[in-house]
Amino acid sequence: MRKRQAKKRPLLPDPKFNDQLVTRFVNMIMWDGKKSVAFRIFYDAMAIVEERNQDEEKTPLEIWKEALSNVMPHVEVRSRRVGGATFQIPMQIRPDRKVSLAMKWMISYARKRNEKTMALRLANEVLAASKEEGAAVKKRLDTHKMAEANKAFSHFRF
Repeated sequence: MRKRQAKKRPLLPDPKFNDQLVTRFVNMIMWDGKKSVAFRIFYDAMAIVEERNQDEEKTPLEIWKEALSNVMPHVEVRSRRVGGATFQIPMQIRPDRKVSLAMKWMISYARKRNEKTMALRLANEVLAASKEEGAAVKKRLDTHKMAEANKAFSHFRF
């Protein structure tokens, strides 16, 4: 690249849980720069998770982090052209990309659910993901299956 890479800006931790990961998640939920709305959605979802939680010793934030780690993929396939043919090559994922993909998938599948409010959708997706079920976890499993199926092309790594 001609220009140097942009510096990572530090994220401020969120006001309620004092966690930078929550701020990153809220930034991904946010539409049209409405950060306060995104924070309200997330906090309402955490309240619903706390209300529906059967496991009394876990806080809603711990359940959300467990759900996020259950959605995180470890390998993905990347396309690479070799001699006119395109191969899907399985590759390890960087730690920050794992987190980004998990957040992206969780939010997108929460948006596709058919509950009434976004907070309810997100809460149900978080609860499902923490139990190793739901659409976001299925996406991770599909990604891993695709990488496993294309393991033969791993020698084409770039």
